[in-house]
Amino acid sequence: MPNVVPGLSDFETAGIVRYSEEFKRAKTQPWVERCRLQVDTETPLPGCPIPNTPGGIAMLKPDSSYQKVYTGFQWHIPEHYNIGVDICDKHAGDPQRLALICEQGDGHVDTYTFHDLRQLSNRFANTLKAHGLQVGDRLGILLPQCLETAIAHIATYKTGGIAIPLFTLFGTDALQYRLSNSQARFIVTDQANLEKILEIKSELPDLQTVFVTNGEAGDQVDFWEALNKGADAFEPVETRAEDPALIIYTSGTTGPPKGALHAHRVLLGHLPGVEFPHNFFPQAGDLFWTPADWAWIGGLIDVLFPSWHHGIPVLAYRARKFDPEFAFDLMARHRVRNAFIPPTALKLMRQVSRPRERYNFALRSVGSGGETLGEELLDWGQSSLGVAINEFYGQTEANLVVGNCADIMTIRPGSMGKQIPGHTVAIIDSAGQPQPHGTIGSIAVQRPDPVMFLEYWQNPTATADKYIGAWALTGDLGKKDEDGYIWFVGRDDDLITSAGYRIGPGEIEDCLLKHPAVSMAAVIGVPDEVRTQVVKAFIVLKPDLEGDSKLDNEIKQYVRTRLAAHEYPRQIEFTKSLPLTATGKIIRKDLRALEEKRITNT
Repeated sequence: MPNVVPGLSDFETAGIVRYSEEFKRAKTQPWVERCRLQVDTETPLPGCPIPNTPGGIAMLKPDSSYQKVYTGFQWHIPEHYNIGVDICDKHAGDPQRLALICEQGDGHVDTYTFHDLRQLSNRFANTLKAHGLQVGDRLGILLPQCLETAIAHIATYKTGGIAIPLFTLFGTDALQYRLSNSQARFIVTDQANLEKILEIKSELPDLQTVFVTNGEAGDQVDFWEALNKGADAFEPVETRAEDPALIIYTSGTTGPPKGALHAHRVLLGHLPGVEFPHNFFPQAGDLFWTPADWAWIGGLIDVLFPSWHHGIPVLAYRARKFDPEFAFDLMARHRVRNAFIPPTALKLMRQVSRPRERYNFALRSVGSGGETLGEELLDWGQSSLGVAINEFYGQTEANLVVGNCADIMTIRPGSMGKQIPGHTVAIIDSAGQPQPHGTIGSIAVQRPDPVMFLEYWQNPTATADKYIGAWALTGDLGKKDEDGYIWFVGRDDDLITSAGYRIGPGEIEDCLLKHPAVSMAAVIGVPDEVRTQVVKAFIVLKPDLEGDSKLDNEIKQYVRTRLAAHEYPRQIEFTKSLPLTATGKIIRKDLRALEEKRITNT
């Protein structure tokens, strides 16, 4: 008989996690009823065996239709679960089983097995304990896609620590805020980023130890020298699935960044959202790669961790700048079968001529998310990549909850797909009531849900504001059609009100991208005395094209005839680039701020 274990974990009694009374009730009582969640006392994870993939167990059982897959799904979450053990140790019995392929900038390639990772992570776990790490201590990881990143993550989870992935392009202010807010005691970094840490170290009283993975460590600790002193045997801490494992800081679109604290179960919660858009991943011969940095949830828990949960190898390449030609070459040389490619990267790859003729790649699945792809990009994917691009949706706090699976459902261009098995996603109003089909409202995810975060680190007010009753608010607006497809309209603050119409930027941007001269586009609302706001488009043209009044009018007419008279951009500004987040999302608020500044100065 499945049971839900009540009570508090050691993390809670130690004050590391401070759940509200409402959340404590939500996480113990309604799991089975609302999530159909099965909490097992046994360690093995039930699931669907994968043919010809030793040890491969999928959460999703393939079937002939979306409805059958969705209704036939049930969560299986063990009481005790540790990410480090799951993604590494359980596969390490086979000393030849490939885990990681690392290509360096000079073309040199190193490979590592799960057996290698277990020994190396055990050594570093012992090193961390020798340097005083206690259960619940935070460890920052400021590294690109590389072996040391993997070792640091696995070792941190095995010791009961909490990992903090940090993007290597962060400046000192961003790093200081995250390390100070999390009260990190340890950090692992490299020579390329060490100077930034040393510059702010005096402002971080909790930061005790800095491990440096290459070059001269100086007064800091040489990562490899310290690791090699550790024994290669380690007994992992027996963490509960509900115990905290990592903090991923959000992009901070409103106020300072918030640290989304996730439990070990977050990986299990991600699995349906990985298996579904990758057409029932894993399959024999699969190999995963993403240009997304492992510091972000998209690179880390959409790709690296779920692949290793299934015992599937991952390709790592530390690219300072995305090169679309090199991306095709990389995928071809390493026979990449599965890829998560953000929309911005896809748009750059679209500019490569005749890729299927020039590169012998063999993709089986491509997933993408972060911005609506649109019909033109989907058509390009089918013709140039040879596969359907399955769009998916989620956010740091509750990721991969909506998506497409071309194997069992029709992709509707412009839609993010349907709620992924195991998740309940609705369009709600300000009172938390689900809305009728076709009505614009807030996209929300029903709790409890294994993929959902525990809380915002040291921010109970923001945590409380994230919810309306049983619903976690994404901050995005959308609508759901009569067949269950969910359509992204925009961020709450992206919505444009013009002449009484509520206009989302996504559809207009999609239309603009279909124009043969347009490479990238972003749409915002700007003030207008008559209409309240009018639509303004910022457009990056394709190479060797120049914007002029003739092209301006042509693009306006193009949108007007394809969408509606109230939706076409009455203002167009040609620009060389658009403000983007580190993960490639358009920062429309920066464009609005630019317009506000211009108005103020006139």
